[in-house]
Amino acid sequence: MEKFDVIVIGTGSGYNVAKRCAAAGKKTAVIDNQPFGGTCALRGCDPKKVLVGIAHALSLNKQLQGKGISTIANYSWKDLMQFKKTFTEPRTPATLAGLKDAGIAAYHGRAKFIAENTIRVNENILYAEKFVIANGAAPTKLSIPGEELLIDSTAFLELEELPKEILFVGGGFIAFEFAHIVARFGVKATIVHRDERPLKNFDTDLVKLLVKASEELGIRIILNADVKSITKENDRFIVHAEQKGKQLNFSTLLTVHAAGRVADIFDMGLDEMNVSFNKKGVAVNDYMQSVSNSNVYACGDANDKGLPLTPVAAKEGVIVAGNLLKGNYKKIEYGHIPSNVFTSPALGAVGLTEQEAKDKNLNYNLHFKETTNWYASRRLNEPASGFKILVDKETDHILGAHLLGPNAEETINIFTLAMNAGIKATDLKRTIFSYPTNASDIVYIL
Repeated sequence: MEKFDVIVIGTGSGYNVAKRCAAAGKKTAVIDNQPFGGTCALRGCDPKKVLVGIAHALSLNKQLQGKGISTIANYSWKDLMQFKKTFTEPRTPATLAGLKDAGIAAYHGRAKFIAENTIRVNENILYAEKFVIANGAAPTKLSIPGEELLIDSTAFLELEELPKEILFVGGGFIAFEFAHIVARFGVKATIVHRDERPLKNFDTDLVKLLVKASEELGIRIILNADVKSITKENDRFIVHAEQKGKQLNFSTLLTVHAAGRVADIFDMGLDEMNVSFNKKGVAVNDYMQSVSNSNVYACGDANDKGLPLTPVAAKEGVIVAGNLLKGNYKKIEYGHIPSNVFTSPALGAVGLTEQEAKDKNLNYNLHFKETTNWYASRRLNEPASGFKILVDKETDHILGAHLLGPNAEETINIFTLAMNAGIKATDLKRTIFSYPTNASDIVYIL
């Protein structure tokens, strides 16, 4: 049995936790059943955004036909995937080299607790005083026949060739982002979503505008359709769904799981360590410490605390490392956190939605407008854009900001900064921004 001071499970947010522990003189090990480097860098936001960048270029090429551009761009999915690999392939060897240089033992395999403070990885039995669970999320189990016929987002990002038809099960940001990417490469994309509206965490009115733009792009969006099973007939997949009592069948060449992700913790033997968890993840307190076992911390998508976003996981990792090494001295403070859907156009949000403000009975002013005819959208011939801003009537503080359109994913950060810094809407409106930019529209938005 190998003994350590700290064992970290996961090499995304867990990588820096392990490095900090080793630098403090703790004998440290890391375990990962995936390639070392973390979800974001290898099979998540980073490679996805590489694909999004090319798709956006193709989008602009098409939008500006007859407005200065006269030739339809040629595209190559194969070349794009090779370009993507220049970002992902160096990551794992660089991560392993960093661990080796720090004197951290690395184990590749599925971690499972078998006794108090004892964990098994393949044939290795490891013991540690402290543990950090940071092994991210996995696709939600749909518990339907034929579920194994779905590929997940990891496999999608490794596709060497694109089929002519792809169906996405689920209507969240993964479905919309991937559908927008492949539609620009000539793929017939279909989204099948079980609820009345997709992208439920984003503003209803802006989502409607995005859905309309998506459909005009050629993406078929089927709502209120609950997928019941998936079968395969020769080279085609048949997705069987039910919509308001009516049976629907969709034939396609590829099916992708886009119905959400959950903490990847449920087969780790957490009961052996007396670690409480729920459907969101390991139950932690404000110190990122297990509520039931003081020797265990959890950060990133593996806990039940923050949003499943990379910068959130990174911040939690810093808090975990500090509290583990120095004793619980610092609580997590998230502040207002922005989130984006990297479609074309992009959708950005921070703070409360209109419905959440209504549910809280808040007194607020609402600024909502479709802005497709504004200069910032017209110069790119953008098919859909708009905003919705909620401002507290009494304090003049921004309660929520929602943007759809060019550079929305960047402009939303200005609203995030204003909200976290307590900058009033009136003061933000008085600011002279560089012009003409999307940020300069904030004056008119407010």
